Order: sequence, then C-alpha cells, then structure tokens
Amino acid sequence: MNRSRITRVAAVGAASALALGLAACSSDGGGDNDNGDSVTITWWHNATSDPLQGIYEEVAAEFEAENPGVKVEVTGYQNEDLQRTLIPNALQSGDAPDIFMVWPGGEVRSQAEAGHLMDLTEVASESIEAMGASVAPWTVEGKVYAIPYAFGAAGIWYNQELFDEAGIEGTPETLSELEDAVAALKAIDVEPIAVGAGDLWPAGHWWYQFAVASCPADVLETAIPEHDFTDPCWIEAGERLQEWIAVEPFNNGFLATPAQTGADSSNGLIANQTAAMEFMGPWNAGTIGSLTEDGEVPEWLGWFPFPSVDGASGDPGAIMGGGDGFGLSADAPDEAVDLLKYIVSEDVQRRFAESGAGVPTHPAAADALTDPNLQASAAALSEATYVQLWIDSALGPAFGAPLNQAVVNIFAGSGTPQDVVTALEQTAASQ
Repeated sequence: MNRSRITRVAAVGAASALALGLAACSSDGGGDNDNGDSVTITWWHNATSDPLQGIYEEVAAEFEAENPGVKVEVTGYQNEDLQRTLIPNALQSGDAPDIFMVWPGGEVRSQAEAGHLMDLTEVASESIEAMGASVAPWTVEGKVYAIPYAFGAAGIWYNQELFDEAGIEGTPETLSELEDAVAALKAIDVEPIAVGAGDLWPAGHWWYQFAVASCPADVLETAIPEHDFTDPCWIEAGERLQEWIAVEPFNNGFLATPAQTGADSSNGLIANQTAAMEFMGPWNAGTIGSLTEDGEVPEWLGWFPFPSVDGASGDPGAIMGGGDGFGLSADAPDEAVDLLKYIVSEDVQRRFAESGAGVPTHPAAADALTDPNLQASAAALSEATYVQLWIDSALGPAFGAPLNQAVVNIFAGSGTPQDVVTALEQTAASQ
C-alpha cells in the first residue's frame, strides 16, 4: 500500500440472487471458453476451517458449473505458511497460482513493482467500482492490483461470562480500566489475555497499537512510507508496551503459544475459556468458533475497541485495522479474472457476512452481518477519524520478521524499545 490512511470505510446494502452474481462475473468480458479447451484455475487462500473454507469450496463448484470446461483447484493453507513461504516462493519460481492472497500496504506494492501481479484496474473495473474506498490499500500508483473481500478493525475479543463472574461491569474504555479487569480476572484464576507470541505477529500487534496511541496521525502518515523513525513516539510505544507487560496480563507460556492452531493456541485458550481476552482482528470470531467443541462461534463472545491509552498524544479517534484481498498472477487466464469477480460479488460477500467469518468490503453486503461483534467492529471502523493498517503490512514484507521479532524480544525481557526502532532503521537501510 502506498498510503496508510483510510477514512470512513462504511457500507449499506441490498440483496441479490445467486444467478445475478454468476452472470455478473462475465460482465467485463472474457472467460467464456467457447473453443472447448479445458482450463484449470489454481486458487490459494488462508481458510483452513469452516465456515470460510466451505464457502470457498462452494464458490469454486458454482463457478465450474456455470463455466463448462473450467476446473478450479482451490486450496487453503495456514496463514503464516501462505504469507511467509508459499506465496513468496511461488512468485520467485515463476509458478504462482492464478488467484492468491495479497496483503495490503508494502506487500502489494513490492509484488506489483516486481511484475508478479496483474493490473486489475480495467479488466475488473466494475468490481473495483463496487468496492469503493476499500480498494485503496491495494492500489499502487493509481492501479489496483488486488480486490479486498474483508476489512475490519482490530479490537479485544472477550468472554462475557468470565467478565460477569469476575464482577467486571461494562467493557474497559481506558488502559487503566483494562488493568483493573486483568486484576479481577486473576482473582478468579482466569488467565486475563491470550497472545500467540510464538507466531510473532500477534505480539507485534500490541506494539503497533501502542505506536498508534503514541504517534500523532501526521507522524504515522509520513513516517511509515518514508521509513523515518526519528520521532520519539516510536520509542514511547515500546516503553508503554514494557509497562503493560509488567502488569503480567498474558497467558502462561505466551512466548511459545501459536495464534490460531489447536487447543493450546491463543484462539484455543479463548475457545475453551481458559483465557478471557485476545487482541486480534475481525476474523477472530470465525477462528475461535472453529476451535470450540461444536465448531460454532460461542454466544458468550464479545468485542470492544482497544481502550484509550492514558497520557498518549496520538489521535484519540484513531483505530488500527486491515483486511485480506485476492490478486491474480500476471499471466493468469481470462477465466481467473471472471472467478475473482465472482469471489468478490455481492452474493458471495453476503454469504461471507452471514457466516460470521469477517466484515465484508462490498457495500451492499454490510447489512448481511448478523454477528453483533462484527457489527460493532464495522461501526468502529466507520466512525474512526484515522485508520492505520497493521504497521508491518504498511511497511512491507521485508519489515515483518525483524520488527515482530524485536517486539517479541521485549515480551521476553531481552529486548528494549530502542531495539525495535533499530530493527526498523536497519531494515530500511537495507532496502
């Protein structure tokens, strides 16, 4: 992404039929396969459990049924494997899938500049127009290289039953109140907050959030694309994180805890009610639900925005968030363009919203959200005065590992706030 600010990502909607959605996927031309030749489309995504995995399999089958001669090979991979190794390796080898996950910010920028991505500006113009402002994080020098299907705000997911048991009234609005909630939960022998620091980026989110709280919006907007980390607010973010870690709010063994895989992951600790809270993106309801005994999002799951940070000088109306999008390899067939249009169509986006897997980007699908937590996340995003992409995404793929490792070192007590800034500066210097 070549800008880190998005304002007022809001949506209203109306229903459409499946037949209309399928018909629309060829409205920009291409993909009819009239010559009778068979075409195989490879599609990689990061859904490894229902409901989203099932939705994608249905979409592939529906597209095949409406397009004789077209075969869709759809595969879900664990998110970290997909982002860190599978997609980068496939792009470098020249054997990339036709449709694949493209993350916003620096990642889409680097992939576009390397020539790996198809310019969708003209070939998918109707789909892009329907999405409105949500395509901005996937736009590089005025050209759109991926179309988002989910975008939402980060916040704290919590167990309302455990809050009630601990005597916590309402939800914390300040960091001091969150600290009080941590103490109340400890008093009933519940681990207050789960964090999957073993996967690095969930711990990184805490530093990102303290940076958003500490840095004024104009600093965030200029420093990130310019790789200028001289403002003292970046050090302050690490100092605030150190102060928060000293409260001891996190689960036992958090340094080795994964984020989303298995009962011992941070998601699993929420699902089995061992821990009461987790700071995570809007996809969390679906991933927590996949780890419950019945595979459903629990009725006790709630959401609230990250509390304000006492004494911080950042924009009090700022919020952190992000999303997922799909792009095409530069040499993908016309049929893959049509499939992408169908994936982000109103009908499929409505099913995505109804499933509770996340917040859709299609404006006409927003009213299909039934999960009150996702409704709250969408409302918080639309009301924000400034929206900051996950900082590692905004900076680009080269920054993610060194930044997040430096943050985890603070969690481990072996790193300092200056180490994080040094990691950022050294990575920038190597670019």
